[in-house]
Amino acid sequence: MWGGGVIAVMVAMEGLDAGLNTLSKAAMNEGMSDFVFVVYFNALALLFLLSSNFFYYRKKPIPKPPLFIVFRIFILGILSCGVQIFMYVGIGYSSPTMASAMNGLIPGFTFILAILTRMEKLDLRVRSSQAKSIGTLVALAGAYILIFYQGPAVISSGRSTSYNVFGTLYVSNWIIGGLLLVTSSVLFSLSFIVQTWIIKEYPAELMVSLFGCIFVLIPSAIVALIVERDLSAWKLKPDLDLVTIAYSAIFMVTIRGVVDIWACRTKGPVFVSMFKPIGMVFTVVMTVTFLRVTLHIGSVIGAAIIALGFYSVLWGKAEEVNMVEDIVISGFDSSPDEEVPLLRNT
Repeated sequence: MWGGGVIAVMVAMEGLDAGLNTLSKAAMNEGMSDFVFVVYFNALALLFLLSSNFFYYRKKPIPKPPLFIVFRIFILGILSCGVQIFMYVGIGYSSPTMASAMNGLIPGFTFILAILTRMEKLDLRVRSSQAKSIGTLVALAGAYILIFYQGPAVISSGRSTSYNVFGTLYVSNWIIGGLLLVTSSVLFSLSFIVQTWIIKEYPAELMVSLFGCIFVLIPSAIVALIVERDLSAWKLKPDLDLVTIAYSAIFMVTIRGVVDIWACRTKGPVFVSMFKPIGMVFTVVMTVTFLRVTLHIGSVIGAAIIALGFYSVLWGKAEEVNMVEDIVISGFDSSPDEEVPLLRNT
């Protein structure tokens, strides 16, 4: 069975991620460019990763990645660049709650991709596979309820505008933001698969994070230079902008990047992705508390259904671990002199 510490770390990552989405939305409301934001926090994260690798490997040899691993990390960097750009532009058009709702789709996408790439096995005759499949569908249903159903207000912000828990003043912005965030979720799922593909053959989380950050920074800078030609957009203010960039660099790229890669190596991509719906609950609380948006009954129902789906998938994964442990224990308990029926028949 998994240690409680591993689950606690993954839940904490989702709480910090929700805080990042809320903080970035507040900074964008004050005029921060989302494209420039991605460039700056990746540049700062690169400095943190360089120093971390220096201290970690100062007394041990640096594992040199083969060329095919570098190519895989390059693919991971392009995917991560797309995730970040689509995510923060989508948050700019919609809200942190919408972003977290779309993140609730990541376990479903990852589960499907893991089956297609044979990283996960699906046998609907087994209870664990049934639980994971049903939990995935339940989580997807909860995400759609949270997105498309509002219902009456549970907690009102007291605002007279139509600004709601999704942060949508215009339907067109909501549609654009939703499409961008769906694209981000698909790319996020692909990145979990690629991370597992890399780390199984090159188990050096810090080095993978370092090279991945470089491959994110270069294309994101090119895109930002093309899109943001106004020099004033590149000027940093020593206020919320700087705090958001520092938070993103330390948490999103440096800490979460290493934790996600480590978890993909030890537990697999589906284990990492299934914690994403938990972030929705954190985000709803934070947006209501700090951004003062209205909380509707649809958000409460959707979050509760997603939580049920999450626990169903978690139970299914736990059952698989227990089955493997039982097989190992029974193998050790077997007598070495005991004849195998197939051999006896032969």
